[in-house]
Amino acid sequence: GKMTAFRKRSFAKAFSWRVLASTDTFIISWLITGKITWAGTITLLEIITKTLLYYLHERGWNKIKWGRT
Repeated sequence: GKMTAFRKRSFAKAFSWRVLASTDTFIISWLITGKITWAGTITLLEIITKTLLYYLHERGWNKIKWGRT
């Protein structure tokens, strides 16, 4: 059968990745700056921008037939 990735799946993958990656960003930002508020601000901006970018990237790749059977 034909394999397709649905938008809900793409969103769930983006969300679960953001939790892991943003935790990493928060810890690194906190270690570098020594300030929880700065780390939180950096992490919040990163969550917003990278979630959108990942979702758009994932949807774009779903339009490419290369590498699928």
